[in-house]
Amino acid sequence: MRALPSAPVEKVIVTYKSQATEAGSNTAAKSDTAEKAAKTGEKLSFERRLAGGGALVDLGDSATKQDVTEVMDAFRADPSVASVEPDIRAYAMAATPNDTDYAKQWDLFEPTGGMNVPAAWDKTTGSGVTVAVIDTGYAAHSDLASNIVSGYDFISTSADARDGNGRDADPKDEGDWNATDGECGTGSRASNSSWHGTHVAGTIGAVTNNTKGIAGIAYNAKIQPVRVLGKCGGSSADIADAITWASGGSVPGVPANANPAKVINLSLGGASASCPSVYQTAINGAVSRGTTVVVAAGNSNANASGFTPANCSNVINVASTSREGNRSYYSNFGTIIDVAAPGGETRRATDTPGTVTTPENGIYSTLNSGTTTQSAENYKPYQGTSMAAPHIAGLAALLKSAKSTLTPAEIESAIKTNARPLPGTCTGGCGTGIADTAKTVDAVTGTTTPPTGTVFTNADNVTISDNTTVSSSIAVTGRTGNAPAALKVGVDIKHTWRGDLVIDLVAPDGTVRNLKASSSSDSADNVVATYTVDASSEVANGTWKLQVRDVASGDTGYIDSWNLTF
Repeated sequence: MRALPSAPVEKVIVTYKSQATEAGSNTAAKSDTAEKAAKTGEKLSFERRLAGGGALVDLGDSATKQDVTEVMDAFRADPSVASVEPDIRAYAMAATPNDTDYAKQWDLFEPTGGMNVPAAWDKTTGSGVTVAVIDTGYAAHSDLASNIVSGYDFISTSADARDGNGRDADPKDEGDWNATDGECGTGSRASNSSWHGTHVAGTIGAVTNNTKGIAGIAYNAKIQPVRVLGKCGGSSADIADAITWASGGSVPGVPANANPAKVINLSLGGASASCPSVYQTAINGAVSRGTTVVVAAGNSNANASGFTPANCSNVINVASTSREGNRSYYSNFGTIIDVAAPGGETRRATDTPGTVTTPENGIYSTLNSGTTTQSAENYKPYQGTSMAAPHIAGLAALLKSAKSTLTPAEIESAIKTNARPLPGTCTGGCGTGIADTAKTVDAVTGTTTPPTGTVFTNADNVTISDNTTVSSSIAVTGRTGNAPAALKVGVDIKHTWRGDLVIDLVAPDGTVRNLKASSSSDSADNVVATYTVDASSEVANGTWKLQVRDVASGDTGYIDSWNLTF
């Protein structure tokens, strides 16, 4: 739990007794405020009358606790005053989850590559919404179990299903392993079971605040596992029927869905120059029933137009971004991408395929330890547009929960309109940017985001030579009290091999807050990002510094500009 900020009291609320002249006359209240100012030696001013009748009295921004006590004592001593109380601050009560691995979920909260999820949780957590995960099925996991509702197994071929029959009411993940190369067609490789659907489900709806594992984006939503992928993938006929059933449509020979989903996640796909009609018909039907369909763009580093169901209409097509806010090296791209979301990179593009060299930069979620059949539950980081899509499915659930009348088109429009530009790069097209959860929820609920404060900027170039430490200063003036708990630090640094750089924010009193650490494997160019730091313990006015340290030889650059937003 994070302690609430200790904000100074700058105003008091005075309530006069009903028979007092000051209770109904602003002129009299102003006169009384002037009298108390003379008595206490403080600079008091009558600001306005409150709806409940109280008088708001301003003490100015330099009042100490002792000054406040003295002023309140003076009002209390007046027999015409019924009460006096400080004008205190209130804060949104969205607490950090107590899930033990929440710190690994950079994709939810980090300002550069994350999706700004926690700030939305005081408004919506997904209650009342079912999300269908059309995937490999469900591997039992205690961090998901209480949020799972009955699903269905749509794999019609028993050999692919591995459960001894065709379609049935048990969506248990029987494993999607392949024993030998070529078993699933030319070029296919032997592989272990992925437990893919369980990983996707955790991102959307893992149980939260249960002192274990991870937090789900829409953690009070229900997850409906719908099994379509088994040995050697799944067929379009089975997937299309699953889409229809999950959204409440009728499928011959299959009982009606008792819990129709208002959001469907399709973290699957195959190569196709166009959207097959069997997919498009099922998707159109789902959308007509009010179900939002979210689809992964694909992992071939190619134009998404050549992959399906990403190239179908009426879907939200999601590309993947890295922890640094770039398009993930594997993510498909193109003009048909609607929006991007964190999909992570468990290895760099230049690392050996199949290796996991940067697990901390993947998407951490629920999984199973079995190599073929289910074994013990666990958690692991994955990368992929399959991991990006459930971020958007989770956001869609939050929106539908917050405002049940939203249509799929309105949900898609809200997500796209309120996305933020990628802080990194995207060649080929990543839609409207990285989805911003809190901003989108605020938009659909009519919540007004506080206006951006004053921006202080230094655009003077400062050269960064090898193995040197340089700084750029900003003099902040005209502010009152302390800096914000969410101080925005915008940074534009031109520098090849940015992993050489350590970036710190230095407060006027010398306190150092690290914004970026060095990384020997981060070979990308430039640092263009906005960091958020809790600077509420610092006085706002004074000289702030951006300090940049180059820790290696061979690459240089310069601070182009930086800014602080109060």
